[in-house]
Amino acid sequence: MSKVLGKDIIVHAFKLEPSKHFKDKGNGLCLYLQISINNEKHIIFTSAVGMIEAIQQIPKDGFPFTTIIKEEDERYYFT
Repeated sequence: MSKVLGKDIIVHAFKLEPSKHFKDKGNGLCLYLQISINNEKHIIFTSAVGMIEAIQQIPKDGFPFTTIIKEEDERYYFT
């Protein structure tokens, strides 16, 4: 995640699964994002509750979308 912080990214799709590492933190979910930076596709993941809640509110026809991921007080969020 730290490699994409503060950069323009395009989010193409997402998947939510139970977290393998953070079962007792947050909501126990892991968010997988299919993104592209400079036309290169990547998969990144996080257990950031704020990002999980935000992406669930985006309608299916809202993808792809451009955003920047930022960090504040050790929490990640979309801008």
